[in-house]
Amino acid sequence: MKRLVVLGGGYGGLKIIYSLLEQQLPEDVDITLVDRNPYFSVKTEFYTIAAGTSADKDVRQNFPDDKRVRYIYGEISKIDTENEQILIEDKTDPVPYDYLVIGLGCEDNYHGIPGAEEFTESVQTFQQARLAGAAVGNCKAYGKVTIVGAGLSGIEVASEIRESRKDLNIRLLDRGGSVLKAFDQKIQDHVADWFKRHDVDVLHHADVEYVEEDGVCNNGVCYINDVTIWTAGVQPNYLVRELPFEKDNQQKVVLNEFFQVPEQLNVYVVGDCASSEFSPSGQLAGQQGEQIADVLSAVLKGKQPKKPKPIKLKGTLGSLGKSDGFGDMMHKPVTGLLPRLAKSGVLWLNKRH
Repeated sequence: MKRLVVLGGGYGGLKIIYSLLEQQLPEDVDITLVDRNPYFSVKTEFYTIAAGTSADKDVRQNFPDDKRVRYIYGEISKIDTENEQILIEDKTDPVPYDYLVIGLGCEDNYHGIPGAEEFTESVQTFQQARLAGAAVGNCKAYGKVTIVGAGLSGIEVASEIRESRKDLNIRLLDRGGSVLKAFDQKIQDHVADWFKRHDVDVLHHADVEYVEEDGVCNNGVCYINDVTIWTAGVQPNYLVRELPFEKDNQQKVVLNEFFQVPEQLNVYVVGDCASSEFSPSGQLAGQQGEQIADVLSAVLKGKQPKKPKPIKLKGTLGSLGKSDGFGDMMHKPVTGLLPRLAKSGVLWLNKRH
């Protein structure tokens, strides 16, 4: 029996399982998926949960119902690569593996800022997004919400909350001199104009010194607010950071051309935990997942895998509420309703698939 264990049912892990199930696998292959939730969470839409504009059921999907896949739900306590087994909280028996895929995603990086972890909400997990949504929804009239971090996540959280709650005072703290500085100037200008027109206060060159239960201190000025949401950077899951493998300067695992850990070739890493030239995204994890599935299919059949082709991303789409957006389409910056509709279409297609 060849035991394949996939840790994490996110974009990468789930793509691997779907792709493997579409191929003719040997009968002696046993697939196990370990995840904290009994469903796939559409993480790119967690900002709608935080803003209260979507219901839970709209951003989750069932895992594939296939007798070839066994599911274990729970929190992983340790990845024991020495003994090739996975330890899970509240379960006495470890999960052994012959082949392992690690796709545990990322978590917030608080950069050592005092109070940030204790006193801010997050959108990194389904549970955290729910808590953020409850905090925003429970804000009194004309309450104050601060979003720390003006990357893609921060932009979408801030704009969606504005659309959800017209009364709230929303502040966005941006470490740079312009929102979305990695994007084309046309997109930067469009987003900045949207925030100005919708009365979202953007503070550039932010330097958060500490966070308290009822406020944020930035550049020597302390702002009192009711809810603080952290979107100021991520890092690989702590279980991955603890592994005895070579990592890059972002603590992501360095891999060979087959997405294998050079120190242990039966271990694969996908998504936010894998060192890559690209920024983390669901699109990247999905493409990596397809390629890992092809490699695994060959390995499980006792064949030499083909070298994966270079990854080519199709661009990034972002939303500004339900009727406006931005993105790179056909290698061109596009703003307005079209990219917003395109993002909705991509989400619909993924759900259908």
